[in-house]
Amino acid sequence: MNKTPLKTGVLFLNNTCMFSLFKKKEFFTVAEKAQIVDAIRAAEKETSGEVRVYVESKNAYVDAIDRAAEIFYKLKMQNTDHRNAVLLYVAMKHHELALFADEGIYQKTGAEYWNNAVKNMIDKFSKDDIPGGIEQCVRRIGETLKEKFPYIPTEDKNELPDEIVFGS
Repeated sequence: MNKTPLKTGVLFLNNTCMFSLFKKKEFFTVAEKAQIVDAIRAAEKETSGEVRVYVESKNAYVDAIDRAAEIFYKLKMQNTDHRNAVLLYVAMKHHELALFADEGIYQKTGAEYWNNAVKNMIDKFSKDDIPGGIEQCVRRIGETLKEKFPYIPTEDKNELPDEIVFGS
């Protein structure tokens, strides 16, 4: 028998996974993930805007908005045609969240809109309803995107994936 330890934290025995040393934490149930992805798809259905959700365990940076900005650019969200993408960022263990909006949508809404969206999410989060808070926020952003950047059938396409992005 040949035991081959891999750097990924998983021990394989004859190409069969025996156990994981670093089991990735599941933040949401399958149903909660579906709830969030459904909200993203509904939010994007009638707009050219894009919404992404990024969830990780801890924030390695001091300020959540700085981390959200880094992720926004790493995911190339600034490349949407109308600069109307929004990233919803959550660091679960550090209890941090941020919304990072590209210049197209931010200029049409202003800081107060985004501050209120964060406050509404915090209200849901404080009631131990993180998936519900994310869903509610995504749907409200979708309504705003629909108003500011309505869907144009001849032009619009889904520019970014709808799935939740999970960090470490």
